[in-house]
Amino acid sequence: MAGIAAAAAVSVVLVHGAFADGSGWQGVYKILKADGYNVSVVQEPNLTLEGDVAATKLIIAQQKNPVVLVGHSYGGAVITEAGNDPKVAALVYIAAWVPDKGESVGSLLQTLPKDAVPPPILPPQDGFLMVDREKFPAAFAGDVDPEAARFMADAQVPWNVAAAGGANTSPAWASKPSWYMVTTEDHMIPPVTQRSMSKRAGSKVVEEKGSHAVYVSHPQAVAALIETAAKAVAPH
Repeated sequence: MAGIAAAAAVSVVLVHGAFADGSGWQGVYKILKADGYNVSVVQEPNLTLEGDVAATKLIIAQQKNPVVLVGHSYGGAVITEAGNDPKVAALVYIAAWVPDKGESVGSLLQTLPKDAVPPPILPPQDGFLMVDREKFPAAFAGDVDPEAARFMADAQVPWNVAAAGGANTSPAWASKPSWYMVTTEDHMIPPVTQRSMSKRAGSKVVEEKGSHAVYVSHPQAVAALIETAAKAVAPH
């Protein structure tokens, strides 16, 4: 009964990360919709953090219920800023960056452990970053169907350096409850870094044996964590 009540009382907004678009959420979306949730997917342009926050808040404003705001990867930086919207009741981070005030994804990338293999992001070209196409499947989507992973590599959304360098002004996790899924087979954000950021944010943490693209490869587990957050914050 708690699940039914939460589904009726909470809206879910899904925010994609860099190098991807909102279509990757389809598996998670279908599960949440089947469970009765109102779900919206943000298609942020990945040009500036401010622009991506504005695109997210546009979708938040359309919701009639309190919002569970979900971000993957760079989407974590977006929801950390956009989550200050009064309609947002909870944050869910999926293999995501979780900046503190003044931090950007770019600055967090500089803090990776010295023994970590850096993500295969190519030098900027005309102000945009992309992942090496040959290395993308293994680094980003190691447990995704190989053909689908190759498509993701070839369908990358370029990430502007301005978005990567956009600094947080006030972390929503400081005042709102958050959940975090650590992906133990992640080659874009080292698991140790994910654990450190989620601990700092005070998030409730689950670990999943999955790649950075866990939302594609393990949609059931991702949807389950989102529903856990929704049940915790649903108004009674």
